[in-house]
Amino acid sequence: MKKLLLIIGIFLLLTSTARSQQDKRRPRVPSITVNGEAMISAEPDQAQIDIGVITQARSAPEASKENAERLSRVLTEVKKLLGKSDEVKTSGYSLTPNYRYPQGGKPEIVGYTASNTVRIKTNTLDLVGRLIDGAMQAGANNVNRLVFTLKDEQGAQLEALRQASAKAKSKAEAVAASLGLKIMRIAAINEGERTIQPIYRQVMAARGEALAAQAPTPVEPGTVDVRSTVSLTAEVSEK
Repeated sequence: MKKLLLIIGIFLLLTSTARSQQDKRRPRVPSITVNGEAMISAEPDQAQIDIGVITQARSAPEASKENAERLSRVLTEVKKLLGKSDEVKTSGYSLTPNYRYPQGGKPEIVGYTASNTVRIKTNTLDLVGRLIDGAMQAGANNVNRLVFTLKDEQGAQLEALRQASAKAKSKAEAVAASLGLKIMRIAAINEGERTIQPIYRQVMAARGEALAAQAPTPVEPGTVDVRSTVSLTAEVSEK
């Protein structure tokens, strides 16, 4: 048995050595490596808004009850405006004590704060300003997130990737031509970093200005930036 294992080991060693020598004798094909990057701007077709109600009271039940009543009015108003494909769901709830810290004494509970936040997702961007105004008039007092994004993020990413690959190929051809070479084949292409930058908007400040001017809350979606990078290696030869 030991002799058999020894023979197998010697055979594998000789095979590996022979393969290594063949690789060394094989001529290396010259190649160039370039990077390609593309960024596209897409019109957003979806908005997400976090609208909340924050209430304070002496006791936890009072703070919770007032919060629930106000949020119910907010949801009733919001759902009047939303379409069938739009969504509303709770994104956060908390009920926490408020403390007073007397000098030299122990902390004392002086009340409670209830906070309830719902996330609204709508595909009708023209509704965003009306949703915010309607919710605030119904009792909401916090809008802490407004994001414009894409429903089909993958489609935008693939388009950015296609453009990045095309730019990398053009760059490789330009480099080869400047050296008096030509592209023989694409040896490798690797996807690099890809990002989607949604659009975040500050709402409370804009609403404050709108109230002062007795106007609807202004909302400008802007565009979503989608970025993709690739690394391309091409084998080259003389023309």
